[in-house]
Amino acid sequence: MDVSTARGRKRIMVSDAAKLGYSFNNTLSRVYLRAPYHSNESDVSTVSGVNMNMVTSTSMYRQRWLLLLIDTTVSCPVDGTSFTDTTLTWTVPSVIPTLVVQESTFLSKNILMGVDGQVIVNPEEKNYLLEHNKTHIGITIPIGAEGGKLKSSVSGGVYGVIYSIDLFLEHTWTDADWQTTKYTVIKSITTPFMPQIPTVINTTLPEERLFNVAFGHFLPDVSLVTVAIGNVPFTPREAQHQGFKIYETPFSNRTKGFILEVSFDDPHVLKEYVNRNETKYTLLVNYTVSVGPEMTLYYHAAEVECVVADIEIPEAVGHCDEENLYLAIPTFGLHHYWNLYLGNKLLNQHVAITNGYLPATNSTHLILQIPLFSVGVVYEDVSFQKIKARFDVALRKVRTMETLQMFSISCNFNSSAFIICHPDGTIMVSAQMKTVPAIDMSKTKLRDSSCKPREYNEGHAFFKFHVTTCGTSVRFEGDYIIYENEISYEKEILPGQSIWKITRDPDYRLTVLCYYRAKETLVLGAFASDPSTSPLFGSGTMVPRSNTAVYRRIRQALNVVSRVSKDESFVEFYEPNKAILKRPTEPVYLEVELKDKSPLDELYLENCWVTGSLDFNSTPRWNITVDGQVVIE
Repeated sequence: MDVSTARGRKRIMVSDAAKLGYSFNNTLSRVYLRAPYHSNESDVSTVSGVNMNMVTSTSMYRQRWLLLLIDTTVSCPVDGTSFTDTTLTWTVPSVIPTLVVQESTFLSKNILMGVDGQVIVNPEEKNYLLEHNKTHIGITIPIGAEGGKLKSSVSGGVYGVIYSIDLFLEHTWTDADWQTTKYTVIKSITTPFMPQIPTVINTTLPEERLFNVAFGHFLPDVSLVTVAIGNVPFTPREAQHQGFKIYETPFSNRTKGFILEVSFDDPHVLKEYVNRNETKYTLLVNYTVSVGPEMTLYYHAAEVECVVADIEIPEAVGHCDEENLYLAIPTFGLHHYWNLYLGNKLLNQHVAITNGYLPATNSTHLILQIPLFSVGVVYEDVSFQKIKARFDVALRKVRTMETLQMFSISCNFNSSAFIICHPDGTIMVSAQMKTVPAIDMSKTKLRDSSCKPREYNEGHAFFKFHVTTCGTSVRFEGDYIIYENEISYEKEILPGQSIWKITRDPDYRLTVLCYYRAKETLVLGAFASDPSTSPLFGSGTMVPRSNTAVYRRIRQALNVVSRVSKDESFVEFYEPNKAILKRPTEPVYLEVELKDKSPLDELYLENCWVTGSLDFNSTPRWNITVDGQVVIE
């Protein structure tokens, strides 16, 4: 047997050729030659862009008086395959020169295709495509089509599939040298690894408070090993015992998925209070599946969320008696979703008791008893006949401090004697007559005799004044600034010549004291806010006093005056207790003066700021000084 190669002809015995992988045989009508691809004796040539592996041989048969020589050529495509995301294509040359001696006489008679050795008569019925022209024959197969095999695989931690199919092509032609040539090629084609990231399909039913999660799509050769819910791993059987539901479900494209059902109320589900009245439920899942016959493990993490409006914002109810205001607030969600705030201060047990409130709880509500004259009460209208008081509590979210609701109770009270010290330095006093004989309350006054009562009747006098007016003095004791004034009565003196003064009027003196914490803020002068919108700031007392000398006290008063000038000359000033509107770019000329002459006294301006509204607690605010340092913004 002679084999032709690029280096020339090589003669080998049939027995030696078999050792090299060749197979040679004959029948009465045919000669068979089988050769391995890419053997040393084969040649590779390119035909119409397709690489062909070719073996040419001459077989010699010796008989008694005869030597028979048979030329045999085998030429098979070694590539010609191409792939897209959805199809594979196999291309073979229409005319193979080594098999056709005279190409000008070549005539194609029939082209057939098949799968797994079976001829496909109508390829289009299976979505196969068989095409041919003068140069090429092409077979296109959809990936995953019938007749092939899909296999799951994992590459680099990524899940994907591989598709393989056994195709054959049969081409029959004639030419001048041979009546009929039937050319048959069998080709096993396998696609490259095709990543197919599994998807998590969220079909959760909020009205049923149930997570329903589908995980797929997978081929039948994939099985679920474990599922970790909230970082706790469970086998499918263990998950069923925990009350979860896990089961397989088929999909339309011959794939499958795994369904997981978990209740919103399961302790493995994360819960977060969001927005105004909603809960965000989060299910953290880690799947472990076994892939393919190799049972390679593949891991996939998923996070599924569902927001449900299932939180009811509480509503408070209130009432009043003769001396107190009451608020009843539901305890559901308190300290978990939201907290109560008095202004900007958290209203906890300590603050409530410190402010003089009486908190009590039952199985459903927190009941706050707020005395009329306690910290946090807002006095909307004050006269000697009545007090209209209001108490406000804000419901704020624990995490974001967003105000969700304002709880308020407002009532009218009858009060015979009281003192109210506002944060802007306004003092309101209702003085009650307790003298025998009675005095004319219209003739009562403060230290400055021009400061008369705003309202009065036979038994009461109502005064309203600022701490910087009416002869009010100030002193410091410990952590408090104490403002003091005195209500007295102008006695009527009877005419007479004696050096002794004769009067029928009794002695009447009432000391008024307002206590303010030294470290807190007092709004003075032009920065005063409307007292009716300000919470109670200082505490006050009224002390009836005799004019007996033994009870007189020597007072050390500091006289501090704050004013805002209209320009840098500091000649003209705005009226006190008036709001001033300024553009952000306009300068503000502030003067704070210590009137006392004592060398031991020193003025220290700690904090000063400007707000955009009449409420000095409002935001935004712009700092002028912080801890005595000028702020440059």
